[in-house]
Amino acid sequence: MQGDQERQKLFARRTAMLVGGKLVLISMLAGRMYYLQVVKGEQYKMLADENRISLRLLAPPRGRIVDRFGVPIADNKQNYRVMLVSEDTRGLGVDGALDLLNEIVPMTPGERRRVRKEIRRNRSFVPVTLRENLDWEDVARIEVNAPDLPGVMIDEGQSRYYPYGSHLAHVLGYVSAVNEQEKTGDRLLELPGFRTGKSGIEKVHDLSLRGSGGSSEVEVNAYGRVIRELNRREGLPGAEIRLTVDLGLQMSVSERIAQEKSASAVVMDVHSGDILAMVSHPSYDPNGFNRGLGVDEWNALVSDPLAPLSNKVTAGRYSPGSTFKMLVALTALERGVISPRAKIFCEGYVELGDGKFHCWRKEGHGMMDCADAIAQSCDVYFYEIARRVGIDRIAEMARRFGLGEPTGIDLPGEKGGLVPDKAWKRRARGASWHQGETLVAGIGQGYLLTTPLQMLVMTARLVNGGLAVTPQLTKSVSTTGVHAPSPSLEFPTIGIAPRHLAVVRDAMAKAVDSAHGTAHASAIADPALAMGGKTGTVQVRRITRAEREAGVKKNSELPWKERDHALFVGYAPVYQPQYAVAVVVEHGGSGSKVAAPIARDILLTAQTRGSGRDEPLALPTTADVGTIAGGDRPTAADEVAALVNERLRDEGADQ
Repeated sequence: MQGDQERQKLFARRTAMLVGGKLVLISMLAGRMYYLQVVKGEQYKMLADENRISLRLLAPPRGRIVDRFGVPIADNKQNYRVMLVSEDTRGLGVDGALDLLNEIVPMTPGERRRVRKEIRRNRSFVPVTLRENLDWEDVARIEVNAPDLPGVMIDEGQSRYYPYGSHLAHVLGYVSAVNEQEKTGDRLLELPGFRTGKSGIEKVHDLSLRGSGGSSEVEVNAYGRVIRELNRREGLPGAEIRLTVDLGLQMSVSERIAQEKSASAVVMDVHSGDILAMVSHPSYDPNGFNRGLGVDEWNALVSDPLAPLSNKVTAGRYSPGSTFKMLVALTALERGVISPRAKIFCEGYVELGDGKFHCWRKEGHGMMDCADAIAQSCDVYFYEIARRVGIDRIAEMARRFGLGEPTGIDLPGEKGGLVPDKAWKRRARGASWHQGETLVAGIGQGYLLTTPLQMLVMTARLVNGGLAVTPQLTKSVSTTGVHAPSPSLEFPTIGIAPRHLAVVRDAMAKAVDSAHGTAHASAIADPALAMGGKTGTVQVRRITRAEREAGVKKNSELPWKERDHALFVGYAPVYQPQYAVAVVVEHGGSGSKVAAPIARDILLTAQTRGSGRDEPLALPTTADVGTIAGGDRPTAADEVAALVNERLRDEGADQ
């Protein structure tokens, strides 16, 4: 009996434990269900919705680029593109649809191969772009024939557009499709047809210009096909970039140097460092890269010996020639080797060992002081003072004026140039420096290499009182379209005595206004607009002793590639310098006959336009400027003048 009672108690305990365990399990299950359905309900509801709702990224409008006065120079325009949905081609198939479309919009074999490749890579209901940037006539023909073009449709978007084409190509650069190396995780870069900056300002400010992507919430079925759009949030447009460039001056400079085979020119405000115009010729149309260059077009650009894709202002490296003589003179003045009035006799050559170093004027210049030697570009004078001061001191002075290293301008691909000294030659050539090389460097030749931009910076520092001004192209960046005034920059001094700078600056004025000056033929008649400057003629071949004795050939008698480079650096106005210019005409011949007249016209245009101001003046046309300069050259820049004048009249009427 007692045994039965014990068994009943044991059974009761086990029953209680089993029931309790079940109650605990039920409680845990109820709690878990509460957690999943109540606490985490919204999260899992969203995850379930994502099985039928797709969030898609929308490309934002690329930011505009405007000139210093707000005129758009890189903008966006409507882009009509024809697309193909392969599953809608019905019995025709992809090739049949492409054959029909080819009768309206001819497609190259390369385009057809690209389309087939994209169709194989995507699902059958995903549209594939066949051709972009269609004109309105092509769009109309496709729409009219739409019933006979199954699977073909027109889509509208935005495309980058450069209204002034080749005139600003080397400043703005261009945009093109994203390559694999550029895909850094930014989802915008994964969008079909998205463009990024590849060169110029487009590349420097690419991140700011991109903007922020928008989103489209669409309902899709189990296969991913879009059923309808549920919600849309537009992205934020890219920032607007305002440049320091004056479009009217840029157009004028571009058309002026287009008369030469290969040349470059750049203009800067000597106090602020604002680049007002920068032109490299020949150029290219950046719109071609956006629409997509054909193989033949690309090969023509990269194989052109005149290098249209290269910005010669920042990447072209030339011996500075006689434009370097001002720095040699400053070195001698600062070191006390010469005084401004000390004279050296030029008989047409100097002898060093067994060699002769000739002056460009065979019969010599006679007695020359510093100002006359710069104005008349006497080589013998600079041979002698270079020999006295030595290459290391000359090199140190050149570097203070910005030569031998990149200026730091906000453009990619800038080259540094070369300022040689004794240490450089030992390091680079494994040889010692020779005195004859110092003489050659004294007239800006030999190992010396500079870019036109470096020559411009040198000139600006010579005439602005010795301030270490640096060039800049970006005036401001705005995400609202409202640009705050640019802060005034304060540049340090390079530590040159003002009296010595005055000697050189006055000598540059004398080179133009003196009857014996090398640039006198290019003088500006109006004293208020008068310019100063220095010519340079750089040999690209060695003149042998036999040729010198027989008579040196004229540039016009030589093949184009063997002709001298023509250089000029200058400033204006003489009484209160504001603008500096550097011009290089490759194989142009004489700096005084070719480069100086170009610089004169550029400086005259800059002054009559009032370039560098924050607001434009009423603009003279280039025909007016040409008449003032002694020539009558109406150009397409007149259209820019008319555009800005009309804007000014409208603003006056509003007030």
